[in-house]
Amino acid sequence: MATIDTIAGVLESNLDIDPATVTPEATFESLGIDSLDMVELICDLEEACEVDFGEPEGLVTVGDLVTYIDSL
Repeated sequence: MATIDTIAGVLESNLDIDPATVTPEATFESLGIDSLDMVELICDLEEACEVDFGEPEGLVTVGDLVTYIDSL
């Protein structure tokens, strides 16, 4: 499964965000994701992707997050 599909699935199940809106260009702000949601998203993605993210910084778009995950 592609990383962006995993992210879209987690956002749909946890925050009821339409997966069609989860594009590489979408900002977390435009998706209505605040800092607390982001912490929960990171925890859920660590579990789903079986990786340890550490403390990612500078993630503004979904594409930034995909690139970060794929680099681990």
